[in-house]
Amino acid sequence: MAHPASPYVEERDGGLYISGARISLDSVVIHFQEGASPEKIADSFPTLRLWQVYGAIAYYLEHEQTVKEYLARQRERDLANPPLSQTNPELFTRLQEARKQMHAKHP
Repeated sequence: MAHPASPYVEERDGGLYISGARISLDSVVIHFQEGASPEKIADSFPTLRLWQVYGAIAYYLEHEQTVKEYLARQRERDLANPPLSQTNPELFTRLQEARKQMHAKHP
């Protein structure tokens, strides 16, 4: 499904992201729906600038129904593909331990 063009939001790999950032639109919209202010959202994502948060919120408000449908599809996809921590907790734990060891050696 094609999403409306915007200088603030871009489609990549089937997902919607804040333009020029690795932060998904989902992340910003969910914080906004939970009542977080744009300033609080920007504080939660240090790589985002305040104008990017406002742009994402403006995109959401302008295309609210489209974004809500997109979020519903994302939730369905997430439910259909549970995280490794649920599907293989033993492997997940081993990977977490390996990650900790790597960070301890190369901080």
